[in-house]
Amino acid sequence: MTAAASNADLGMDRSYYAATANAFAPAPKLEGEVRADVVVIGGGYTGLHAALSAVERGFSVVLLEAGRIGWGASGRNGGQIIPGWRKGASELIARYGAETAKLYFDLALEARTLTLTRIARHRIASDLHTNGHLTLAAKARDLDWMRAETDALAGTMNYPHARVLSAEDAAAKVAAPGFHGALLDEGGGQLHPLNYALGLAEAARGAGVALYEHSRAVRLETANGVVVHAESGVVRARFGVLACDALLGDLEPRIAPRIMPVANYLVATAPLENPQALIADHLAVSDSRFVVNYFCMSEDGRLIFGGGERYTPAPPADIAAFVRPHMLRMFPQLQNARIDHAWGGLVSITMTRLPHIGRLGDLFFAHGYSGQGVLIPALAGKVLAEAMAGTAERFDVLSKLTPPAFPGGAALRSPLHVLGMLWYALRDRL
Repeated sequence: MTAAASNADLGMDRSYYAATANAFAPAPKLEGEVRADVVVIGGGYTGLHAALSAVERGFSVVLLEAGRIGWGASGRNGGQIIPGWRKGASELIARYGAETAKLYFDLALEARTLTLTRIARHRIASDLHTNGHLTLAAKARDLDWMRAETDALAGTMNYPHARVLSAEDAAAKVAAPGFHGALLDEGGGQLHPLNYALGLAEAARGAGVALYEHSRAVRLETANGVVVHAESGVVRARFGVLACDALLGDLEPRIAPRIMPVANYLVATAPLENPQALIADHLAVSDSRFVVNYFCMSEDGRLIFGGGERYTPAPPADIAAFVRPHMLRMFPQLQNARIDHAWGGLVSITMTRLPHIGRLGDLFFAHGYSGQGVLIPALAGKVLAEAMAGTAERFDVLSKLTPPAFPGGAALRSPLHVLGMLWYALRDRL
């Protein structure tokens, strides 16, 4: 793993999610040699869904996690349930045509169904709310694409659950000044991301998946099946799944240049006196800026706020001090609110903002969700298991989304990200 692909100094142990995590019995460290039908590398949503889907199909499965299960992007994110892909319906139609766009959108809706079904089936206590996701219009002209998006959703996608709100109606939902309206997707929602990951891990363990923590994969062999060399053990398997996302590092150089790790920073306030006055109906909320602000209310009435612009890979020395000004620009009435938790985490993006799902021989992978990493991993894990079982039609459809490599490969990803963030931040301000 490269130094750039590390969650070090991003404070997961100080996060609100870690402070309110459900009980989870630690998994052992891998020692010696084990064999399985499938070895999964990565204990986040993608790896856990792939492991569950594979064991449900009768495969024996070993899952290796370099640190603690759920402590990567899966347990650190904003917990926002946003149906669809990072590219909206209108963009999908323009890129692929109506028929193919509808196929991809239906797959994204299946990801939502799979996620909610697993939560219900395994009784995962994850503070789930499905009251909707709201995108605030930062510019008046944003309402134009929002109206076009609801038309495309209702028409081509047969999804009548999104509507545009006026500035007054948006203000009644979120007490943030200066917005021109909003797009409300009634299929959206929020959850506690770490407890969701831990619930998936308990379900996988109960179904027979052998979980190992603190078992970093350091080398792969793919000439004959998949052999994973960890720090103190080896797994030999027929198939492998790479589910490392932004923490892939240099473990598999053939695919690393197609994703870029970027950092997100979040805070949680102390419980507010009247949280419903700030955000109504337990909505998950983001804005339409390129450098997105996103936020929601926790179960105990705290504002969980993510956002801000940072143009270097190095984390801020004080995450709370870094995020606070961005929070106050959105909610100036919280000037005196105490911040109890501050943390960050790496996620991966792609050039197209669509995921990278594919295979290298018997080694499968899925990553690069570009901000849509709560729902899509359920679909990715299921489709990878289908392909391992010999049914690859849906896998082939998703693999066609393969994004191009970043110009200059892995070496230039960070400098290009800095330049891109500067440009888009300037464009937002103008």
